[in-house]
Amino acid sequence: MNIKLHTPTTLKNGSGMSSLKQFLLSLVATSISIVLTFGTAAIIDYQKKKASKKEMVMMIISDFDKTIGFMQRADTLLHNCSSAQQDIAVHPEHYDSLKQVFFPALVLMNEDFPETTENIFSTSIETFNTIGDVNFINEVSAFYLLRNKYKTEVQKSFLAEIQETGAMTSLEGLFSLDFPQYAYINWSSLDEMQSSRDRCMQMMGVSEEDMKSFTERLVREKVSPEREALGNKMREEWENAEAIIMQAQEKYNK
Repeated sequence: MNIKLHTPTTLKNGSGMSSLKQFLLSLVATSISIVLTFGTAAIIDYQKKKASKKEMVMMIISDFDKTIGFMQRADTLLHNCSSAQQDIAVHPEHYDSLKQVFFPALVLMNEDFPETTENIFSTSIETFNTIGDVNFINEVSAFYLLRNKYKTEVQKSFLAEIQETGAMTSLEGLFSLDFPQYAYINWSSLDEMQSSRDRCMQMMGVSEEDMKSFTERLVREKVSPEREALGNKMREEWENAEAIIMQAQEKYNK
């Protein structure tokens, strides 16, 4: 028996191969399109998360800087107090002329640290998820613990002793207060906080230039012409409303 194999007409004419080729090209094009679409979306999402992470890190370090700035001022004032106290110890007659040196430190110690950033960091799980670096989170937690300890051991203690000893009103009270000790504790805390800040910046790859740009942007946002114009508008509306109410009061209170 002679069996003859016949080539399909579509292949013989080349149309089948052409269709297969077109199908494969279409499949490849579709695959590339899918990869590009989802790949691009993934890249954009990654960049957004990266930017959010850096923004959050700089917000925290900016809060560190405010605390460190406060403590640097305290360092200067407490050393001035310590020096004045030592001078008065040797020359009691200088008390009246030097006692004003102690008041700036008293005023500064009454200031509170802003806690908005600390509260966001401590209570928001989203913050932890966005940052995603355990070492950085631990370092930030340590910084805030140290700041809270400073509030108790320096600020509150200093203000309480000032009141209890009468240090601002008499020589006896002045020498009951250990200014050198407060100056040392302040300096020691300041040094530890500055080291913590530097470690955080190194961990997260944030430069001083980054922080400078971030701070300048915050300042611009606070004093932007738009916000100033809005503030003026709101103030004008409030003044007009006050005038209307006052007219009504005069009318109906007669």
